[in-house]
Amino acid sequence: MMAHRLLVRRIWTSSLKDIRCLPASTAVTASSSSFSTSLQSATSRVSFLSPSRTLPGSLPHTTRREVSFNVQDHDDFTDRVIKSELPVLVDFHAQWCGPCKILGPRLEKAVAKQKGRVAMAKVDIDDHTDLAIEYGVSAVPTVIAIRGGDVVDHFVGIKDDDELDSFVTKIIGQ
Repeated sequence: MMAHRLLVRRIWTSSLKDIRCLPASTAVTASSSSFSTSLQSATSRVSFLSPSRTLPGSLPHTTRREVSFNVQDHDDFTDRVIKSELPVLVDFHAQWCGPCKILGPRLEKAVAKQKGRVAMAKVDIDDHTDLAIEYGVSAVPTVIAIRGGDVVDHFVGIKDDDELDSFVTKIIGQ
């Protein structure tokens, strides 16, 4: 939280310095015609959202493909899991579940090692009780492997990294 406040403060003070440094010709005047032209020139000179603008000490923007996604609703589950061409590991979890918080990152790591050959969906059972009931989830964490719309394997509880790697590899190889 403290880092977030420092970042916001750095952006705010940097932005104020740029505004104070604008030439006097860009000052907004009372007439409507000069108002629109001064606004256009001000926005062309000071664009806070432009990709070329970076803060001192900020990290360069890198694009990375997400390993997992959160299921939004039943239609999203159908589109992204059931109709997926890739095998999908569905992680049924809950916010209050301690073992789920341990398994989630481990499972994402095992999926990331496969470099796009398998996808991972996260389903919060408190938000999507209907999906949990439909797939017979009675305890969390439960991981179900789905290929071509069919359940091909599952496990309940925590597994270590080696067991997760072999589970994911087995799902891809089927």
